[in-house]
Amino acid sequence: MPARRESKVAALLTRVPVAALGIVIAASALQASCSGETDDGNLTDAGRVDAASNADSASEDSRADRADGMSYGDGYGKDAHEDAPAGICTPGKQRCAGDSVETCGPKGEAWGSPVACGSEAPVCLNGACLPVSKDGGAITPSSCLPGGAGMSDCGPGGHGTESCCASLDVPTGSYYRTYVNSGSGPTGEADTASVSELRLDKYLVTVGRFRRFVTAWDGGEGFLPAEGAGKHAHLNGGQGLVNSADIDAGATYEPGWSTSNNGTVQPTNTNLACSYSFTTWTNAPGGNESRPITCVNWQEAYAFCIWDGGFLPSESEWEYAAAGGDEQLEYPWGGAAPGADNQYMIYGNGGAGATGGCYYPSGSLGTCTGVANIAPVGTPALGAGRWGQLDLLGELDEWTVDWAAGYVDPCVDCAYLTPTPYGWVVRGGSYSPDSTLLSPPARSNAVVSSPQQSYRAPYIGFRCARTP
Repeated sequence: MPARRESKVAALLTRVPVAALGIVIAASALQASCSGETDDGNLTDAGRVDAASNADSASEDSRADRADGMSYGDGYGKDAHEDAPAGICTPGKQRCAGDSVETCGPKGEAWGSPVACGSEAPVCLNGACLPVSKDGGAITPSSCLPGGAGMSDCGPGGHGTESCCASLDVPTGSYYRTYVNSGSGPTGEADTASVSELRLDKYLVTVGRFRRFVTAWDGGEGFLPAEGAGKHAHLNGGQGLVNSADIDAGATYEPGWSTSNNGTVQPTNTNLACSYSFTTWTNAPGGNESRPITCVNWQEAYAFCIWDGGFLPSESEWEYAAAGGDEQLEYPWGGAAPGADNQYMIYGNGGAGATGGCYYPSGSLGTCTGVANIAPVGTPALGAGRWGQLDLLGELDEWTVDWAAGYVDPCVDCAYLTPTPYGWVVRGGSYSPDSTLLSPPARSNAVVSSPQQSYRAPYIGFRCARTP
């Protein structure tokens, strides 16, 4: 077997976050977060306590319900020749005109000028531009049908004509998982990894998309994954990722979904409201449909991706996309400073509520007050990574399939899939993180005391990966 090097976890947790799992959440705080309660004690950033008061929550919730709302009616078919009655359409409704998208005017007075679909998502279907598979067919995951707010209105700038399920190809390659890049090129490179081709979703999962999953779950009476589902089935003859935790004992592979997780899939209105102020979920569709879903535990993220035809990405796959592969970038978009105007990423200066500041939406550093500081997905138009994904840094931390542990070398399509006391790895930083988490190599984790407990936080979301 190749030589193996594994960092000591204890040492790992005391190093700076650029090369380490920088955040550990206390067990007492975890219990409050897992309870589904929505009082002031819930965590809103790793190891921090939500300082927003219940008195503020009512005004914040009503403001969120009004923000960025769009109206979608039943429409008049997907093609331009299926016309509405003369001069009448549903404001904000979108339809296809060949491979372009037309949007109904704000007063329903007329259809707007066609906007051509781009090369990343060239096919129009049901009013949204979609990517295509290698055989040329349009890709339409379950969460984006039938279209509407948070399903077919995504794009750089926060609102567009693209499917929120757009998933972009990430090619095969190798890179260093550990490195530092302060603008003059990567240094301190270590811990190589090789990643096979996959597709990684362009956007974080929106409230609108997750709402369809909640409907499919149907209180536990509907969808739940089958035993072994959710593997990277295109790898190792269908066996999936190599489990790096067992590399000394010979190759073992991704187990996929365990039905023992079924009881922790509980996306109820109460559980999805893990923080009054920073919760994006609303009990009924409203103004948050295009914002990323928050307060989803790891099991629900995993189950959603399976239901949606994909799987959770590994930590190595996520970082490979964020680092631009072997370019080992300072930021996913390159070396330009992110600034404060929300063009590159949604972030702040650490903390939440009265303890920290957010740049979104004002463009100047202000107190983080709640969901209004979380942007519609894809808002930072200049922040796309090498292969087109948006919001890889900032906005929300993202669940990965890996348990938190020291890196194991070598890593060829690997993930750490054996439970550890340190929970699962999250990547990317959030709307107001510690600045050391805003780089592609930075690692963080959400601690659980046993595999069956779930952790919810209003600063964690996720995106799915898919077979190439």
